[in-house]
Amino acid sequence: MWSLLNHPSNVVFSIALGVMLFLGIVELLSMLMGGLSDWLDGLLPEGLNGDMHTDIHLDAGSTGIIKLLSWLYVGKIPVLIWLTVFLGVFGALGLIVQNTIHAFSGMYLPAWLVSMGTLFLCLPLVRMVASGVYRIMPKDETTAINHEDLIGRVAQIVLGDASVGAAAEAKVVDRFGQTHYIMVEPDAEDILVQGSMVLLVSQQASGFKAIKNPHQDLM
Repeated sequence: MWSLLNHPSNVVFSIALGVMLFLGIVELLSMLMGGLSDWLDGLLPEGLNGDMHTDIHLDAGSTGIIKLLSWLYVGKIPVLIWLTVFLGVFGALGLIVQNTIHAFSGMYLPAWLVSMGTLFLCLPLVRMVASGVYRIMPKDETTAINHEDLIGRVAQIVLGDASVGAAAEAKVVDRFGQTHYIMVEPDAEDILVQGSMVLLVSQQASGFKAIKNPHQDLM
C-alpha cells in the first residue's frame, strides 16, 4: 500500500487524500468554533448561494459554469464539506485506477494523464456523494407543505432563462416564510429571463408553469 501511495505517478492522489483529511479536521473545528465555513460559503458566485439579485446578469459562459457547479451540489452543502468529498473521491478513484492498471501491466501511467481522466470520471461520483450528504444534512425548513400550495405565489428566476421545453431555476417563498428552489417553464410561448419575477400558475411533473408577474405590487 505504501508503495502505491508513494509512487511518483500517484503522489497527486495521495496529496488529495492528505488534504481531504486536513479539510475534514478544519471542518470539524469550524463546526465547533464557527466562522470559517460560513465565510467560505459567502465567497460562492451569485446563483449558487441563493442571493441572486435582479440587477445581476451572467453571460452564457458564466451561466454554464454555474449550472455545472450547481449540478455538482456546490453551494447546496458547505464548501469545506464539498471540497472534502471532491478530494476524497478524486484521490481514491485515481489510486484505484492506477492500482488496476499496475495489476494488469506492471506499470503506472503518467500522473498528468491519469489525473485528467480521473477528474472527468470522478464528477458523477462527486455529485452522487454530495447529493447523499445533502439529503442527510439538517435543513432550515421545518414546516412541510404541499407543492400545490405554491401555485399563485410569485417566484424569482435565479438561474438561466426559461422557455418552452427549457426550464430555469427559480426561488419562491411559501406562506411560512421558507424559501424553495423550483424549476419553472413559461405557460405560453414566451421567455422568462433570469432575474424576473413570475407568477406560478400550475404544477407539472418536472416543476411549475409560470407567467410574467402581471402586477408589480403582487409579491
